[in-house]
Amino acid sequence: MTWINTVKKRLADGESVIGATITTPGVEIAARIADLGFDFLWIEMEHSPITLESLRTIVLATRGMAAIPFARVPINELWTAKRVLDAGVAGVIFPFTNTPQDAKQAAASCRYPPHGERGSGAGNAMFTWPGDPEYYDCADSNILVVTVVEDVRALDSIDEITSTEGVDVVFIGVSDLSFSLGLRGQQDVPELHSAIDKIVAACKRNNKVVGRPAGSPEALRRFQEQGFRFFQGPTEIGLLNQGGRGFLEPLGKSRQPGQRVKSLY
Repeated sequence: MTWINTVKKRLADGESVIGATITTPGVEIAARIADLGFDFLWIEMEHSPITLESLRTIVLATRGMAAIPFARVPINELWTAKRVLDAGVAGVIFPFTNTPQDAKQAAASCRYPPHGERGSGAGNAMFTWPGDPEYYDCADSNILVVTVVEDVRALDSIDEITSTEGVDVVFIGVSDLSFSLGLRGQQDVPELHSAIDKIVAACKRNNKVVGRPAGSPEALRRFQEQGFRFFQGPTEIGLLNQGGRGFLEPLGKSRQPGQRVKSLY
């Protein structure tokens, strides 16, 4: 039976998906989170110490679980996509997709010739791929390609970027976009809202799924009303903090992040 990427299928069916963000190389944590009910794992390799070796261990540990592994690579390059795909991920997230050429490169990086430029050394990926002997064809059909728009330069060619064949999701990197606009991370400001609206409108015109971060269920529902369907959820550290504080605050024992105990010596 040919494996089907459940995230890709849900998006094609008009549904929304949410992933938990993994920023630490702890395989036990990733495996536990993969079993909670998230649709995918956003394995963060741009802003975390996760290495290719750690990524491979996470892929092995979460094989067959409901949340399928995606990786955000450190840079939009062919070789970075090859490495994570050969580690067995089912989707690649490409940061700073600033031009139509960047978007085309992302799409080509995730498919074998003649449809793309991916190299054929996929022995490790075949071992962890969910049970399909025709890996190459199955991978070409099922790898999810996510391009991240997070620089003001992308706005000038947003229609070309969002119309790129082979790109499944256009994800708005809201914080970096704010910095690129000179807003230093501010998010509830008209300039950023206008830029986001422009990207969403282009995605609608070109029939592309649009995504963004969502830090809470309330925010996710609000963003759904705006047309978003692909969501990066909290990190494992955020979920740990939320659960720990929820337990400790009623006991009067919660502490602020980074607060240190005074030395006894």
